[in-house]
Amino acid sequence: MEAANVGPREADVAPARDPTGGRTAGWTPADPGPLGLAGFATTTFVLSMINANLVGGGVATASGIVVGLALAYGGIAQLVAGIWEFRTGNTFGATAFCSFGAFWISFYVLLHIGVAALPKTEIFSAVGLYLWAWGIFTAYMFIASLRTTGAVALVFILLAITFIVLGIGNSALSGGTATTNGTVKLGGYLGIATAIAAWYASFAGVTNATFGRTVLPVFPLKR
Repeated sequence: MEAANVGPREADVAPARDPTGGRTAGWTPADPGPLGLAGFATTTFVLSMINANLVGGGVATASGIVVGLALAYGGIAQLVAGIWEFRTGNTFGATAFCSFGAFWISFYVLLHIGVAALPKTEIFSAVGLYLWAWGIFTAYMFIASLRTTGAVALVFILLAITFIVLGIGNSALSGGTATTNGTVKLGGYLGIATAIAAWYASFAGVTNATFGRTVLPVFPLKR
């Protein structure tokens, strides 16, 4: 998930042929970070617009609009980016993208299968627990992000707060029939801020790699 690397990585997507007609073994893949960040940002933005009640419909709207995006872009595309981070040797990026890719896939399953299997009075408490668990994971990933870039660290601190606030908001709805409250709306606005930060990190990563120089700063943190 680290978007600080700037260099001629675009030419290294496929290994160059050596003079003997074979292929050299020292090639490296392009940086998968911008793809993972974009998949995360776009899906987070759409869901957060619903949580903030800026787009009406609540759970019904989420089921109709977000789930496809969550499965394809937030889920599968981000998971693929995480797998390629293993190839680049980026433990942090691999852990982050594979985990949040799995988060969005599990969110798809939650809305399509999990919610239907739960008693109506327990749906929000279950979702609250789900969000709290991801908040814990994101909080310790934020600590690890302090050795990546300022742009990535900002994404993780905002996301950790978003998960916690949404966890509190959904837990408060336990046993009720409401679909939103002030805390959930606040979590929605925080999610929008998180998405914007992730979009910037993605924009910077892909732009800097394409131009071969730092066009948009990501503020590398001291290792």
